[in-house]
Amino acid sequence: MLQSNPVLKSLIDKLWNNFWSGGISNPLTAIEQITYLIFMKRLDDLEAKRERDAEFTGEKYSSRFSGKFKVPGSTETVPKEKLRWSQFRRMPADQMLLHVQTKVFPFLKELNGGVSPFTKSMANAVFIMPKPSLLVEAINIIEQIFAEIEKDATECGQAFQDIQGDVYEMLLSEIASAGKNGQFRTPRHIIKLMAELVAPQLGQRIADPACGTGGFLLGAYQYILTDLVRKKSPKKLIKDEDGFERGTMSAVLTEKVKKILDDSLYGYDVDTTMVRLGLMNLMMHGIDNPHIDYKDTLSKSFNEDGHYDVIMANPPFTGNIDKGDINEGLKLPTTKTELLFTERIFNMLKMGGTAAVIVPQGVLFGSGKAFVQARKKIVEEAELKAVITLPSGVFKPYAGVSTSILIFTKGGETKHTWFYDLQSDGYSLDDKRNKLEGYGDLQDVVERYKKRDVKKDKDRTQKWFFVPKQEIVANNFDLSLGKYKTEIHEEVTYREPSQIIAELRKIEDVILNGLSAIEHNYK
Repeated sequence: MLQSNPVLKSLIDKLWNNFWSGGISNPLTAIEQITYLIFMKRLDDLEAKRERDAEFTGEKYSSRFSGKFKVPGSTETVPKEKLRWSQFRRMPADQMLLHVQTKVFPFLKELNGGVSPFTKSMANAVFIMPKPSLLVEAINIIEQIFAEIEKDATECGQAFQDIQGDVYEMLLSEIASAGKNGQFRTPRHIIKLMAELVAPQLGQRIADPACGTGGFLLGAYQYILTDLVRKKSPKKLIKDEDGFERGTMSAVLTEKVKKILDDSLYGYDVDTTMVRLGLMNLMMHGIDNPHIDYKDTLSKSFNEDGHYDVIMANPPFTGNIDKGDINEGLKLPTTKTELLFTERIFNMLKMGGTAAVIVPQGVLFGSGKAFVQARKKIVEEAELKAVITLPSGVFKPYAGVSTSILIFTKGGETKHTWFYDLQSDGYSLDDKRNKLEGYGDLQDVVERYKKRDVKKDKDRTQKWFFVPKQEIVANNFDLSLGKYKTEIHEEVTYREPSQIIAELRKIEDVILNGLSAIEHNYK
């Protein structure tokens, strides 16, 4: 959507540039502050719509902006009506900044009551705006962004909420620097691929133990809604730029569906900023009370074993945890997070639950005791359905690490495992990651995974093939593609050395004769 709307793209770039020149150069700080403003705007718009709907139907509706708000740290109270975006945006710059900092933002922090994950995550949040002019400029640009979204929705027939969600994801994608401990944003098309392969269903409990901004939870959410559209009104589906079908949320997001989804998505992260961004990301997409919480899922305090039907994750790759902090339920003899998260994900699944998890290649072939035990657990205590190798440039510009997707179902029996060598994800594999023509292997891997046949997929010179469990066990549970793929080497036929020497002599004679002729003419 954004690729075909240069106005929205330029407005978002302008917003970023204003924050940068205004003194907020840290991308995470900037996105957090922009998020708060967008959230204030969206909250006012949603309340206004609900008030109009209630007036039209004659139903009683108690607005979030009715009554008074007690300003924290003082005896002052203020009518909540004055905390609306539509009210404070008309104030003089200096007055507006003070009003937003001391009244509007504290109101926002307490929005969902005292016990919700949102309120807990906002406890230490701070509204940072270096100068009144930056706030005024940001508000004006956000107004223009929402006006353009409204225009796009009217002219193109796409739901307002879908476009607004895309805009927010565009903002999140601007976080262009890798985080701590090997954390970096998973490309959206890889998330869509994994959701397509796992196929989460309405009513299933879905989790991500290291959720960041909530990309995998959102991917599962959008897949479920698209699947509902597919079953109800398949003609309303459209293909996105990566070849995946997508249905508009408004088509199927009834109160009943919304209620089920509100209690379906669970995310955890150890970074409070990521937790706040993840919560707002899901709230922007129509989930009023998302379950994203600040928790270290590897620590002793976490106990969610056997709770989830589906887990989609890209946990931190490079890092170690203090041995004394590791949860007692994690038995692998290691402090490496990439291995501990694999076991954590396995433990979190219900029996019969399925996970799709991205792991670095080292997990697939490492010879250390913990590496072998981690792979053995997945092969022996689950059905390891697939190992999909991704090209090494997938996570550029953040990192050039080589990775694979593991898909396994807890409690199932591994008889054969399907391997796929995904060589192109539809984008250039350099730091620019430009979109290429077509979809690369994205749609091919989905189609072949769904139609995989152990009797047919035997040719190991192809990009996809099955490997029997016995062979994996015999190879110390090695799951690297190169261990099993048959490489075809073209035979090169070289000429006899005597022929090459004879040709060189002929060339030498021609050159010498030519030089002699030139010398003769010169004399």
